[in-house]
Amino acid sequence: MAQKEVQLDQETISCSICLDLLKDPVTIPCGHSYCINCIKSFWNRNDEKKIYSCPQCRQTFTPRPVLVKNTMLAVLVEELKKTGLQAAPADHCYAGPEDVACDFCTGRKLKAVKSCLMCLASYCEKHLQPHYDVAPLKKHKLVEPPKKLQENICSRHDEVMKMFCRTDQQCICYLCSVDEHKGHDTVSAAAERTERQRELQLRRQQIQQRIQDRDKDVKVLQQEVEAINGSADKAVEDSEKIFTELIRLMEKRSSDVKQQIRSQQKTEVSRVKELQEKLEQEITELKRKDAELKQLSHTEDHNQFLHNYPSLSRLSESTDSSSINIRPLSYFEDVTAAVSQLREKLQDILRDTWTNISLTVTEVDVSLSQPEPRTRADFLKYSQEITLDPNTANTYLLLSEGNRKATLMSQQQSYSSHPDRFVDYCQVLSRESLTGRCYWEVEWRGGGVNVAVTYKNISRSGSWDECVFGFNDKSLVLHCYKNCYEFWYNNVETPVSGPRSFRVGVYLDHSAGVLSFYSVSETMTLLHRVQTTFTQTLYAGLSLLPCESLFAKHGFSVKLCELK
Repeated sequence: MAQKEVQLDQETISCSICLDLLKDPVTIPCGHSYCINCIKSFWNRNDEKKIYSCPQCRQTFTPRPVLVKNTMLAVLVEELKKTGLQAAPADHCYAGPEDVACDFCTGRKLKAVKSCLMCLASYCEKHLQPHYDVAPLKKHKLVEPPKKLQENICSRHDEVMKMFCRTDQQCICYLCSVDEHKGHDTVSAAAERTERQRELQLRRQQIQQRIQDRDKDVKVLQQEVEAINGSADKAVEDSEKIFTELIRLMEKRSSDVKQQIRSQQKTEVSRVKELQEKLEQEITELKRKDAELKQLSHTEDHNQFLHNYPSLSRLSESTDSSSINIRPLSYFEDVTAAVSQLREKLQDILRDTWTNISLTVTEVDVSLSQPEPRTRADFLKYSQEITLDPNTANTYLLLSEGNRKATLMSQQQSYSSHPDRFVDYCQVLSRESLTGRCYWEVEWRGGGVNVAVTYKNISRSGSWDECVFGFNDKSLVLHCYKNCYEFWYNNVETPVSGPRSFRVGVYLDHSAGVLSFYSVSETMTLLHRVQTTFTQTLYAGLSLLPCESLFAKHGFSVKLCELK
């Protein structure tokens, strides 16, 4: 009883904001008390509105009240601390609006940690203890506390609903099963839960598989983004390099033209100046000759005149000036015209090629692969009639059922010689090539089979890494055994998990580079998916055990299923 009073006192002197014992308690005008720092912080958030309220009763005050320490409460708190009173439980221990509260707590309720389906009550750790200590209560069913525990009670009979009516798809009590649900398909709730749990697990597997598929798709798209960015960066770099080379070529041609013009200018100016100097020398000589003749004409002595005249009257050979002033006054204008003509041609070329370049850039389009089918009915929309090619079948394989079935025999079959025939291993290819999106199914009996897709140029004889499906870069294969699956490509093994089935579906999207193998039974389960790039036309391939084991294992068979 004393302990209950202490608990009451503890709640009375606790701050409703921090839920701890009051520290420096103050009392506001409405009479409620708080830690001084708690109420200050609470009111500081409302300073802009200038309206202050009590966190408990919501009474408002204007202006902001002056806080004065409540000495009596402060003394009471200190006295109770000396008696060993502890702080209130932490805030996270109390039940909030979204939590399930303990049905047995008084005052402020603690969070429930368990609910009892027999008692139909929820308990905190303290009040749950009897269910662990008292023998009859130990048999009760404890579960995580649900928010609507009372929904387990039948509103009509006030009984716990432990039955499930499959006819009406609802939980019922035992009395309901013999009353209004009489004659219905009823089972225990536990049995229905077990059945639904199995369905739930299957749904989870499907969801998880879809998550894995989407994760792979996201990675593929990320690779696509990286490829686009890389290709664009390289195109920009290469085009800049090419245009830079063109600019340098134009600059070099401009420099060459300039150099040729200057060189020709120098040559022509030198030639003209040389002729000009000759003419100037000739003028000087003629002027001197004219002066001598003038002086001779004034000579009075007849004998002297006659004596000097022959030597003075002779003229030196004159410079040929017939080529002077016969060319038009246009020297390098033709060069300018030729360069202008080049400019016009380049402009035409750039205009035409720019249109082609622009169209080429805008035609870049990332063709994303269409989503893969989800149901067998969806896959069958892409079913393709495939038969086996007798010209490729190993001689220990007997083809039957319209060349859709291959059986391993102990005796060689009488096939004619053909260069496409597999010699060393019991393999056979389809007659039809695989293009676009296609789907087919393979069924086998016996030890196992290899289901493959391959390029037609795979070797027909030689070492195993040349002609066996999956051990080279020309073929991809799923090895199917009674107890396991294996995927092989280029001599690299990838373990494959999945439900065992004697029928395997193969889905191919050649252009998208997608190859998927499925286990086919009542449902379809993805076994393995490949994302790659196919560079050639593909063919379906089947193989059984190697020839060395024929006499011990003959009779195994595999066939391409007829899909309707």
